[in-house]
Amino acid sequence: MAHGTHDFEDDPRNDDILIWVNGELRARQQAVVSVFDSGFVLGDGVWEGLRVSGGHPAFLDQHLDRLFEGAKAIMLDIGLSRDELTAALYATLRANGMTDGVHIRLMVTRGLKRTPYQDPRVTIGPATVVVIAEHKEVMPRTVTEGITLFTTHVRRATPDTLDPKLNAHSKLNDITACIQAYTAGADEALMLDPQGFVATCNSTHFFIVTGTEDEPQVWTSDGRFCLAGITRGNVLQVCREAGITARETTFSLTDVYSAREAFVTGTFAGVVPVRTIDGRTIGSGARGPVVERLQQLYVDLVRRDVASRTAP
Repeated sequence: MAHGTHDFEDDPRNDDILIWVNGELRARQQAVVSVFDSGFVLGDGVWEGLRVSGGHPAFLDQHLDRLFEGAKAIMLDIGLSRDELTAALYATLRANGMTDGVHIRLMVTRGLKRTPYQDPRVTIGPATVVVIAEHKEVMPRTVTEGITLFTTHVRRATPDTLDPKLNAHSKLNDITACIQAYTAGADEALMLDPQGFVATCNSTHFFIVTGTEDEPQVWTSDGRFCLAGITRGNVLQVCREAGITARETTFSLTDVYSAREAFVTGTFAGVVPVRTIDGRTIGSGARGPVVERLQQLYVDLVRRDVASRTAP
């Protein structure tokens, strides 16, 4: 059964990993938080997913920027500096002997509550900070054969209801979209904005390739109704560095169905081709030349980023 871009083979080494919880490294079975934690009670918190290459979390500065921006938006005091969070990430990697093929989940919630109620003023402790690093390799077939999408009726929220730029713990909007997609037989959901234009996917960002074979153009949504994706931004960057026209624009499903190629981006799998959408074959139905080129350009960008890093 497909699980979209996050499909992976179970790694027995993950049974014995150490998890960083509020400054302590704990065995997986002992890495727990209270049932009164804001994240458990309400989904009140922010998080980041990071890939590790060569012993370093890739694009760490961009991820920490987004984490602190989200925390500020919801008035959440993380209680740790950027340097302290960075030290926690590297301490977790060192404790587990991890260098490559690793995915990190950095989670911050508002902390312990006096009673299970939404008002942040009943929080009685500091923020809960957790670092989970797991051995996770992208399935080779995911990046070569790609995935399928289904356009869900679940729309992206407007900023005045739940700002889509917040990487918040509450993901029910995306979860319901995901459920509709996989029950329809697809791997992931393609989601529209409130006006019916293409926005993003439930767990990745969406792109199409238009134009001609000699002068392709890469399109993604205008960004108003999607998370400020780190990989999304990096793919736009490598397009422009390589002289490939890249546009953040508004487009509809009609544009999608007639695209030369389509792909999604995300921290875990990078750049992944899309074979079909709503039963329509995209292009030839196989990974196209633009996607294959962008996959290599993105890998090169990751290498450049981690090559410039030093562990604290």
